[in-house]
Amino acid sequence: MVVLLLKSLGINDLLGFEFMDPPPGETLMRALELLYALGALNDRGELTKLGRRMAEFPVDPMLSKAIISSEKYQCTDEVLTIISMLQESASLFYRPKDKKLHADQARQNFVRSGGDHFTLLNVWEQWADTNYSQQFCYEQFLQFKSLSRARDIRDQLAGLCERVEIAVDANPNSNDITPIQKALTAGYFYNTAQLQKGGDSYRTLKTNHTVYIHPSSSLFQFQPPVKAVLYYELVMTSKSYMRQIMEIKPSWLLEVAPHYFKPADLEQLATGDKKMPKGQGAAPASTRP
Repeated sequence: MVVLLLKSLGINDLLGFEFMDPPPGETLMRALELLYALGALNDRGELTKLGRRMAEFPVDPMLSKAIISSEKYQCTDEVLTIISMLQESASLFYRPKDKKLHADQARQNFVRSGGDHFTLLNVWEQWADTNYSQQFCYEQFLQFKSLSRARDIRDQLAGLCERVEIAVDANPNSNDITPIQKALTAGYFYNTAQLQKGGDSYRTLKTNHTVYIHPSSSLFQFQPPVKAVLYYELVMTSKSYMRQIMEIKPSWLLEVAPHYFKPADLEQLATGDKKMPKGQGAAPASTRP
């Protein structure tokens, strides 16, 4: 986000820029690679039209790319909600010691197909239907403060959408979640993983690391296991766990990130080949030290 901001201010010599607390050169290069892969920079390291729109949002560039992509897929309303809920997802549900079974059942009742992102969307929609009731949160074992923060975030993002002329429209076909999944994948294609042959672990497509579904996910112990997933964050404990997971189709990666993924990468997905994707975006030549 800092690199995107500096680029939007016309500062192109990032390696020579006098940071108060200079980041390692490798960190800067990774940031440039990500922004290039997201389409915010061209192959000369210059800010694109998309990059200028992304810079209007004071959030992680992957989030802003998902928001802007939602315009194409006509689902900005749902994507804003999901993104806002993701920010508070770690503290959304609570589980009193004397009501663990009730809390678990209440949480299970919110689960929707497609993954955790749609469970969060369902929580929001049910809460909104009660006119943002605090009593509803109490009855459903939800943190009212966390939901209220998500509502504030959503209001701010909706205001920024208006500033960059993105209409906050809802998905015209509420039964089809594919547009929402594609919009989110457009921003988070870096955070994707494929199921390994054993069926109990996944391997990240970008870094080739072994990762596992977090036990709190609705897709944990899902049978048969989902073949390809997108995750919001990795949590490192005894293993690397993916949190807030959504099912994806590998073919979407070619559609939303054609300069990052190539047809050969999809063949690797289909065959379970563990090689690094050949289409991995490199930093633009003019930005290399």
